[in-house]
Amino acid sequence: MARGLAVITAFDADHPRQTLSEVARATGLTRATARRFLHTLVELGYVDTAGTSFWLTPRVLDLGYSYLSSMPLSELAQPHLEKLSARLDESSSVAVLDGSDIVYVGRVQVRRIMNIGITIGTRFPAFATSMGRVLLAALPDDELDAYLAETDMRAITPHGLTDEAALRAELAVISARGWSLVDQELEPGLRSLAAPVRDRDGRVVAALNVSTHAARYSLEQLHDDLVPVILDAARALSADLGTVNR
Repeated sequence: MARGLAVITAFDADHPRQTLSEVARATGLTRATARRFLHTLVELGYVDTAGTSFWLTPRVLDLGYSYLSSMPLSELAQPHLEKLSARLDESSSVAVLDGSDIVYVGRVQVRRIMNIGITIGTRFPAFATSMGRVLLAALPDDELDAYLAETDMRAITPHGLTDEAALRAELAVISARGWSLVDQELEPGLRSLAAPVRDRDGRVVAALNVSTHAARYSLEQLHDDLVPVILDAARALSADLGTVNR
C-alpha cells in the first residue's frame, strides 16, 4: 500500500504526466516494481495511460472525498466561511494539522491573492502560516518539541521567522490571546488572521482564517475590525461542531 500511494503522490502540478522511468525515479522504486503498480492503478481506474505516458484520473478524488465525508468539520465549515467571506469581502479557509503541514479542508475564495492557487488539500508549512501557528500553539509541549525537532524553519519570504525561540515566543502569545497574525511571511503582500476551532471538549481541532492584501488594511485595522469578526466565526463553527459531536 505504501508503495502504491507513493506512485499516486509522485504526480503533482509540476509533473501531471510521467513516463515509467520518471515515476520509478520519483518514488525510488525499480522500473519493474513501478510498472506493476502503475498497471494495477490503471486497472483500478486511478491512473490512465497512452503510449509511454501515465497520469491520474479524477477517480483519485474519491480518496480525498472519503476523508472529507467522514469528518463533519468540512461540511459544517462551508456556510460559516461563506458568511465570513461575504461580510469581509475576503477569502476564508479552514485547515487541520497533518504532520509538519496544514492541510486545507474548507475554502471560499473571493479574489486571487496568492501566486499559488489554494484548493482543498493544499498544504503549507505550519510554522509559516496563521492557521498553522494557531494549531501549533495548542499542541502539548512534547508534541511541539517533536514538531520543532523535525522541522526545517527555512524562511519562505524575507519577513519569515527562522528562529525556534522566536517561534515559541510567538506561539505563547497566540495561545494567550486566542488568535494569530502572519504578516507577509508566506508570500509578500499577504496578511492572514486565524482563530482556533474547538470540539465539544474544548480541544483545538482546526483553524479558521481570513487572508487579505497588506495594502487593504493597516495592522491596527486588522486588529480592530477583522479580529472580532474572525473570532465570532470560529466560535460559531466550534459551537456547531460541538453539537454534531454530542
